[in-house]
Amino acid sequence: MTQKTFYIPPFSPERIIALREAAFACDLFITAVSHFDFFNWLAKKPADITTVCRELKIKPRPADVMLTLFKAYGFIVEKAGKYYLTDTAKHYLLKKSGFDLSSYVASLKNRPICDDMKKVLLTGKPANWAAAKEGKDWAAAMEDDAFAESFTAGMNSRGAYLSSGVVKALNLKKHQKLLDIGGASGIYACALVTANPHLTAAVFEKPPVDKVAAYSIKKMKLTSKIGVVAGDVFKDPLPDGYDVHFISHVLHDWDLPKVKKILRNSFKHLAPGGIIVLHDAHINKDKSSPLSVAEYSVLLMFLSEGKCYSTGEMQELLSEAGFGDIKQKSTILNRSIITARKK
Repeated sequence: MTQKTFYIPPFSPERIIALREAAFACDLFITAVSHFDFFNWLAKKPADITTVCRELKIKPRPADVMLTLFKAYGFIVEKAGKYYLTDTAKHYLLKKSGFDLSSYVASLKNRPICDDMKKVLLTGKPANWAAAKEGKDWAAAMEDDAFAESFTAGMNSRGAYLSSGVVKALNLKKHQKLLDIGGASGIYACALVTANPHLTAAVFEKPPVDKVAAYSIKKMKLTSKIGVVAGDVFKDPLPDGYDVHFISHVLHDWDLPKVKKILRNSFKHLAPGGIIVLHDAHINKDKSSPLSVAEYSVLLMFLSEGKCYSTGEMQELLSEAGFGDIKQKSTILNRSIITARKK
């Protein structure tokens, strides 16, 4: 039987998605140069992340995102846990150099967004949505029906393209029931059920997004195959009886304690022998690339409680939750799936 898939245009949206996801990366760089004098400070003595946090008074989550970005930019390197300037940074980001460009960069420091970025670095708390006046952070904004519907529609459009990579990378022939945790519009559940007709699925979502999911699934004419379960993954037990837990672009919105809580909830309720599938933009194990993911991580750090986690971090978190047989596979647009099995 030929595998069915959604129609995907033969043109890549990579540039559009990359522009959106890199929106705040340059602001982090400008802020580090102009408000923290980061590169001149690091030039005096290589430091580990603990020292960076202590002496510059930056919280650990944004510090990790910042250091990852600068590694991906090629401005610093990590050796034995300490960070050192590269030749590029020594020549162009130090005041003692005749080619110093830090003043050129700092000429943009009065942009309001840089003040917001400084606050995020110092407090570790997300900014208002897109740094708008009178705005809310992302999690609070999602409580508003109109915002939730608009935001989910955008994620649905992105997912319609990214789901093609998941379908190609993920073999679900031996599985029967899939739970799409935090599945938003249900676009991934729809794609996976379409490609695997033997599957049934449900989308687990918090109100009011559950209504958006139900509407989208009905529009796709898949209500006979995909249900919707309303619930809060942090407060409610996941429904039992599913041998696949699929989580796409969810964990990156949350800090470590909440990520651990989601994974524990999954492990407790996943059917024995079932698999968890984490689809996301993952930083590589040594946190030096891909650049586009390091840039995306800045957006997540700025607007949510999370970041893009590295493959190494996810392996540790899955193991801690009780999962085994952990594997990674690339999909498209610097996304990947990490799969693990409940023993």
